[in-house]
Amino acid sequence: MLWLVSVLCAAAVAAAPRDDGGADRIIFDTPEAILANGYPVELHHPVTEDGYILGVHRIPHGRDQAPAADRPVVYLMHGLYSVDFQFVSMDPEFSMGYNMADAGFDVWMGNARGNRYSRNHTTLDPDGEADHMRFFDFSWEEVGMYDIPAAIDYILNYTGKDKLHYIGHSQGGTVFLVMGAMRPEYNAKLETVHLLAGVGYQEYFPNTILRAVATFSDIIYNIALSQGLIEMYPARILEVIIGIIVGGGSTTRDDLCFGDPKHSALCQLIGTKYFMPPYIMRDDINATNIGDVMDMFAGLGGGSLKQVAHYGQNIRDKIFRRFHYDSEQNLELYGTRLPPAYDLSLITSRVIMHYTVNDVLLDERDVYAMAADLPNAQVRRVAREDFGHEEFVTAEDARELVTDYIIDYIARAHNGELDEADEDEDAAVTDAPISTTTPDSATDLTFNVFLKLYVLLCAIYYVI
Repeated sequence: MLWLVSVLCAAAVAAAPRDDGGADRIIFDTPEAILANGYPVELHHPVTEDGYILGVHRIPHGRDQAPAADRPVVYLMHGLYSVDFQFVSMDPEFSMGYNMADAGFDVWMGNARGNRYSRNHTTLDPDGEADHMRFFDFSWEEVGMYDIPAAIDYILNYTGKDKLHYIGHSQGGTVFLVMGAMRPEYNAKLETVHLLAGVGYQEYFPNTILRAVATFSDIIYNIALSQGLIEMYPARILEVIIGIIVGGGSTTRDDLCFGDPKHSALCQLIGTKYFMPPYIMRDDINATNIGDVMDMFAGLGGGSLKQVAHYGQNIRDKIFRRFHYDSEQNLELYGTRLPPAYDLSLITSRVIMHYTVNDVLLDERDVYAMAADLPNAQVRRVAREDFGHEEFVTAEDARELVTDYIIDYIARAHNGELDEADEDEDAAVTDAPISTTTPDSATDLTFNVFLKLYVLLCAIYYVI
């Protein structure tokens, strides 16, 4: 089950005054963090064609700036089971959302259906017994097919612009590829696209253990559904909180899986402890304070089990294609017994694919294969060899290695200054500048949300 729970919330967090007397507390809420750091923030609610009400946060301008009409509009999209907090999780000096606002951009940050900012619908109740399974019956395909287009249309209509710049991390890249292939008319609405470890092709998926587990994708998914398990959200949160508080703040990653040490062996077996969100182990979290612990878990996003099941199928089958049901249902939905692959040749947007050779979820060969199939793509390798999948949004040196390049590229595109070399460097390799910043130790851990998959594993554990 734990084949590809990607890497994507935020390792570092903003600090803001408490209401109870001035002591610092850790903030995991996007608008609260933005305001605490002195930036303006707006909340918007695009509605998708299939009725999902999305939460989109906007930073209209930088901290020391005034509103201006002619700003490049950028739309940032998070990774699997995360929220847009990942783009404002560090200090303003290092967080991509703040960096882009201070660079003079109009920054919009999306949230995929099912996470805590987009857990609403025009007719379905996500907590209702009759609606719960229907509400969470989606993969990342629906995010790409409906959520991203709805947000793009809303943003362009609101700002009066014809185009925007898209930046997607991990699953944020996946959903762009889905949209560009399945709804190619949206390519014309994107000025530039930057994929940060954007997951698509997975023929050479690098993690051997997760690749082996992926062979059981359908079995595990169907067992979970039979137990009524579909929503991926903080699992057995009360038990975890009790375990942390009883432990007096001296918890280990095994204890946190999930507040019950007897399951430590299971955690070790599936590798969960290596994919815990690093901020859970932060020294500045008061593990005996229930407010800090509740805020910590609120920082996790949520979504549907079907999202990770879809990744598992693609890893197992070594092909980037639509969700694989049984042959009969495939025939009914797709007109073929096997699900069709996404046709990347239909994606005409100008795409820059940023990748790292130390990525545990995306192989360099798959990046090049995608770039070869995209009509207008460039490839850019991050020039720190140990730079990880999650570090696009958690590493302090991500600014000099990645963000500054993107800001410059978008600014030049906005001003019509991209030269012919920029236009013609399809599938070209560009190294990022060598980092001069020592990465934080927390970013050495793969930042993942395996935490929330335990409820499924417990069901399987007890069923078997």
